[in-house]
Amino acid sequence: MLYKFKSKAAGDLIMLEPNGRRVLEIIGKDAGPKGIILPEQMPGAISSLESAIAKEESDQKALADEAKAKGEPAPKFDGVSLRQRAVPFLDMLKRCQQAGAEVVWGV
Repeated sequence: MLYKFKSKAAGDLIMLEPNGRRVLEIIGKDAGPKGIILPEQMPGAISSLESAIAKEESDQKALADEAKAKGEPAPKFDGVSLRQRAVPFLDMLKRCQQAGAEVVWGV
């Protein structure tokens, strides 16, 4: 399954199901086949995503530092970070917030 996020204020954004589901869960939305993010919900969604990105990066740095301190090889992380996956969505949310336009998927 794919998530295709649409808005009048930004170009369409397509995400694979696991990535789209994760982003929607982070911002507190039901990851069902259809949904909407209203402009008034966008500041909270942006903040949640930015916090999740910072947490992931902090956790990965802590694990790498811990492994280095123990003399172990650095742990392997997912090849594509949450930041890389979420930045296009964050950009879409910011554009839509400025324009007062909602983001929809599955319609």
